[in-house]
Amino acid sequence: MPAVSARAVEERRAAPVPLERLFDNIAVSDDDRPARADFDGAGSSLSARDLAAAGWTPGRGLTVQGARLTWPRRQPGEPDNVRAAGQDVRVTGRGDALAFLVAGTAGTEAGGPGVITYANGTRSGYRLTAPDWRTGPLATKAVALPHINTPGGQLAEPARLYVVTVPLVPGRPVASVRLPHAAGLHVFAVSVRTATRGWTGSWTTSTGGYTAVGPWTDRTLRLVVHTSAGGPRVRVRFDNTFAAAPVRIGSATVAVRASGAAARGTPVPLSFGGAASVEIPAGAQAYSDPLGFAVPADADLLVSFHLPGTVTAAPVHRLAQQRSYVSGPGDHAGDGSAEAYTSVITGWPLLAGIDVSGGPGSVVLLGDSITDGDRSTVDANRRWPDVLAGRLLTQSTLPRYGVLNQGISGNRVAGDRYPGDGVSTDAAGVSALHRFDRDVLAQPSVRTAVVFEGVNDLRWDTSAEQVIAGLRELAARGHARGVRMLAATILPCEGEARCTAAVDAERVAVNAWIRDGGVFDGVLDFDAVVRDPVRPSRILPVYDSGDHLHPGDTGLAALADSVDLRLL
Repeated sequence: MPAVSARAVEERRAAPVPLERLFDNIAVSDDDRPARADFDGAGSSLSARDLAAAGWTPGRGLTVQGARLTWPRRQPGEPDNVRAAGQDVRVTGRGDALAFLVAGTAGTEAGGPGVITYANGTRSGYRLTAPDWRTGPLATKAVALPHINTPGGQLAEPARLYVVTVPLVPGRPVASVRLPHAAGLHVFAVSVRTATRGWTGSWTTSTGGYTAVGPWTDRTLRLVVHTSAGGPRVRVRFDNTFAAAPVRIGSATVAVRASGAAARGTPVPLSFGGAASVEIPAGAQAYSDPLGFAVPADADLLVSFHLPGTVTAAPVHRLAQQRSYVSGPGDHAGDGSAEAYTSVITGWPLLAGIDVSGGPGSVVLLGDSITDGDRSTVDANRRWPDVLAGRLLTQSTLPRYGVLNQGISGNRVAGDRYPGDGVSTDAAGVSALHRFDRDVLAQPSVRTAVVFEGVNDLRWDTSAEQVIAGLRELAARGHARGVRMLAATILPCEGEARCTAAVDAERVAVNAWIRDGGVFDGVLDFDAVVRDPVRPSRILPVYDSGDHLHPGDTGLAALADSVDLRLL
């Protein structure tokens, strides 16, 4: 038998291994035996009961920010995570990002640099930072649990877990990742995000909060959405963002809309991992299986889904500017007629995305109420993103990108209106900075993003310097992922109660920086499009909806028509 050199033995020992083989820390305890875990070095741990209530059970697959991760298949009191210390972890796949399920226990952010190795032997560096499990922002967490276990008893204090993504070199299959050397950085799972490959976003909306609904028991929701790009196959995404508990979808269908709540033909069933129903854990997403269904461009779809249990709160996009429908009792997802749909809602609960196969990719519009379509005609699809999508569809010089509207009425660049956890009456969302990863970077095949925000910050006493700092950070984060970043100037709003002369001076300063800063790849000068040339601190009356803050249909069309499509 040939001798094995010491070097060969060392190389074999250093070969990357699956993450679970490196687990050296116990984060989860049974509530009756909290001393069997010590997540933070001080005897504190996560509650197994809280995790189960959130749907995060051992071995459960979780999709967060488009990445498929698995909660460790370990029982309470068993090692379930690794303290990052330069270990080499075997990870395979091809995608746009590497996703880590993490938390810090150092009392502040924990992180450091690491290295990704590709199948062809090349490498790229990354930096992984995990917020602290007790003090990190609720606005960006994947899930929050209501208690912390300690040897002295359970504390009514939220524990946070986070999903953090880092970019990959496009097109290169991953072979392994070297974790950072970082005290207090714990990794529970890691995977390559592949969900965006081969898909173009046709419609999406942003979750603005976790708000009271219904309550709905044994009801079917039939939501009306308007497509941008078309394609031969479709998949539908449901998001349980910000939730504290799982939600079950008993069945779901898709159909082209005829009128009202009536379908054109028989709605086609969706499946989830081959099953007709799906339970979505707290904070997670569910993608339907790809379905051979011809999605028309610039058309209304009906997405219907049955809620067999009782739903009292849900992730909601409040300002749909589109009427949707709720049925009487029973599963009516397969109904072609509108007869069962007896009530109307004006928001979009749970449904978050419609993707079509193939296509050139997506343009994401990150904005506030003006992008959301506030004051546009209800049921008419006259938001400026809709008009822009129509322009792309009627030309043949440039790719016909999907246009994704990620506007939230009331949203801000730098401040959270919704805190990111709990049932709230405010559905204006977490800040653009806090939702950027989820609402922009995780969207399918995103090519370009337009940032059109800031007026709400300024109207509520945020300085121009703070808004500029936020915009600068958004541009940098997009560029780090290879996304083309555009900015739109802030519209005038003289005549609205909070739009004082001081606010307008700050707006002018932000716009001057956008035009001259050289930070973004291009500028959409929306201010110049709609301002009154005689009085540039106000919207030209023909474009004003009447509240002096939001353009009406004519003004929104003017914004979209002013976009140089080559910038996209």
